Amino acid sequence: MSSHASEKFTALNIAVLTVSDTRNEQTDTSGKALVDRLERAGHTLAAKTIVKDDVYQLRAAVSNWIADDNIHVIISTGGTGFSQRDNTPEAISVLFDKAVEGFGELFRYISYKEIGTSTIQSRAFAGMANKTVIFCVPGSTNACKTAWDKIIAEQLDAEHKPCNFAPHLNLSDACQTRG
Repeated sequence: MSSHASEKFTALNIAVLTVSDTRNEQTDTSGKALVDRLERAGHTLAAKTIVKDDVYQLRAAVSNWIADDNIHVIISTGGTGFSQRDNTPEAISVLFDKAVEGFGELFRYISYKEIGTSTIQSRAFAGMANKTVIFCVPGSTNACKTAWDKIIAEQLDAEHKPCNFAPHLNLSDACQTRG
């Protein structure tokens, strides 16, 4: 594996999507946890919305962000379980140019250490579309923290070696770097 790391941090524009039929901005602790973490890491919140767990509403929201050259990363939280209303994998995975198979596998491995065999009910997944990386994680706040703290943060850090997602994204000159 060759090195795809930079010598400089690059602030990415990240959109956060909460998939829920019941949450609002006041009760969306998972979305807030992701926003807090991405901003502390030096990235920029490009957009944030809550969408009902409806296949077509989800596809519309994510498709709009995929088409926006100013959004580099999308993180969705919720809708990845097995209830009848959990539609995130069915809605979003069809939009991918390439799947990131290892994300779901690694998330479940790490999660197993935290919640045991209940992790098999997580359908966390990720992929790339139009040079945008998309991470879809469960709706629990702890799951969001686990995904960000133990996987996503490093993979969005251009300085992380031996590789990260930054070189694969549609980065414009508007991104800030620190040297």
